Amino acid sequence: MFNPNRALGLPLREALWIALPTAGLVIATVSSGDPLTTPQDFFTPGTQPLEYTDYYETALVCQFCHGGYDINHEPYRNWNASMHGQAARDPVFHAAMAIAAQDAPGSTESCIRCHAPRAHVSGRNTGSLDSLEEFDFEGVSCIMCHRTVDPVYKPGISPGVDEGILASLLHPPVSEHNTAMVFDPEDRRRGPFDVPPNAEYHPWLRSPYHQTSNMCANCHEVSNPAFTRQPDGTYALNDFNTPHPTQNKYDMFPEQRTWSEWSQSAFAQAPIDMGGRFGGNKREVSTCQDCHMPDTTGTGCAPFLGGPVRHDLPNHHFSGANTWVLRAIDKLYPRYETDLSDETINNSIDRAVAMLEAASDMELSVVAGQLNVRVINQTGHKLPTGYPEGRRIWVNVAFYNAAGDLIREHGAYDEEEAFLDEYSTKVYEGKIGLDESVAALSGIPSGFGFHLALSNTWFKDNRIPPRGFNNANFALVQAAPVAYTYADGQYWDDTRFDIPSGTARVRARVFHQLTTRDYIEFLRSENRTNNAGEVLYTEWLRWGKSPPTLMDDAELTFCTADFNGDEFLDFFDLDAFVACFEGVECPPGKDADYNADGFVDFFDLDAFIADFEAGC
Repeated sequence: MFNPNRALGLPLREALWIALPTAGLVIATVSSGDPLTTPQDFFTPGTQPLEYTDYYETALVCQFCHGGYDINHEPYRNWNASMHGQAARDPVFHAAMAIAAQDAPGSTESCIRCHAPRAHVSGRNTGSLDSLEEFDFEGVSCIMCHRTVDPVYKPGISPGVDEGILASLLHPPVSEHNTAMVFDPEDRRRGPFDVPPNAEYHPWLRSPYHQTSNMCANCHEVSNPAFTRQPDGTYALNDFNTPHPTQNKYDMFPEQRTWSEWSQSAFAQAPIDMGGRFGGNKREVSTCQDCHMPDTTGTGCAPFLGGPVRHDLPNHHFSGANTWVLRAIDKLYPRYETDLSDETINNSIDRAVAMLEAASDMELSVVAGQLNVRVINQTGHKLPTGYPEGRRIWVNVAFYNAAGDLIREHGAYDEEEAFLDEYSTKVYEGKIGLDESVAALSGIPSGFGFHLALSNTWFKDNRIPPRGFNNANFALVQAAPVAYTYADGQYWDDTRFDIPSGTARVRARVFHQLTTRDYIEFLRSENRTNNAGEVLYTEWLRWGKSPPTLMDDAELTFCTADFNGDEFLDFFDLDAFVACFEGVECPPGKDADYNADGFVDFFDLDAFIADFEAGC
């Protein structure tokens, strides 16, 4: 029966977008009228479009054997409700891609290569969504991972056929990034296990590569090949319409360095006992998969097929930090396309929240009369990591008096306005933008901004490094802190706050936010191509304006009469308060408004004496 929502083989949402003007995706130019880039400037090695003509199977076929039998452990439904499974439907991706197409023509082929690799290798990547077929919107699908070949042949480890596959490549990859992936020209499903001899449902090959973090680097290591690193450490545009001269990611502008951050961490050197905080059957973790695909107990296929029960079965939930976009996708697309359900959506978001809660710890102490908030990075990469635009973590601190009244707050967040008082606290984030040279060529203002495809400068990166951090090593992989300092070996950060007079209790919290208001409004206001920014903005409003996720929460109580902060209650405190009250001198961070009513008067003196006589 004819389905009008599937006309031309396209999902409903894409069909609506394509009905709008899309010429800007192809002919976007800068203010001078001349484009700065073409698809050639973003050329990436690896398997090329139509290099192989073999059909890339859809995930719906995989689910017949690998889904529908155990929602907690089966591969299909966990993958499907992850951002891997919905990568090509992500409205943030769509809105950001529209801006990239306006700024840098040809750049969006790189976006689709990662978010919809099936479309790319099948010859349907023109840099816009209108070229994709229905099943291309399965995102980072089963077949695209399980036909991936280790780009470095390892005798005795790699499948024997890989030597010939790699030798026949037209453009072998130099390094794993930007989805510079090599795919098996035949439909041989690869994975970490030996499959029982009676499993004849499809050809298979054992691939140790799929158990390594290098596999993850293909997508979670992103560079801009339109720029080349200069001797002075800056990044300049390459010759127009020309592929990168070396294709080495460390010669390109670093947009994301998640894999490199891990590679220089202590986790890459040996497993570390993390007490099972990331779930699964392992206490000691090392690879990306150990945390984001933790080993569980179950079967990789439906039990009636006779597969063994494994205690090292990787859970395909790929949990990260995305806590709201999945709900937007569910609203934008019919479930006969997404295959999502209330249960799988809720489970996925719950796992993302748990992942964020496990990612850090917080310790509170008083140092030299000030509150010290220490945030400890418990991950194998920076905290936060990955896509830099719109993501942040911050410290919220609230001081209360003995009556429970709020005296002062740092890092307050207004949920109604989606506004953070960022200047009163510390915000962990990465900020990139354009230098003066690219600004002059493009007509886009220099400095920090959200024009990702033309950004060539890091202006801030105070994200907390992982265990094993070394400044020289991180600099080698383009992941050094920017406008901030961490000592070698430091995987935590301290922030000091003055303790107001009359403080009896302090509550400190750490929050993560996926998409800031500034970023969402930018994607809406700067879009001159289609309505992707408006669609995203509507969903952002619908789902609470990217509500912050609580990562850590702790409290300290104080002896308010310990006015000089030396942790002893004695007459030195009385002397210190009287001196402060008389306007002579106050201890650091203190004032004489002891009852915090906005006035300095004898009520403050009475309140202090009462607390002093009551003791601590």
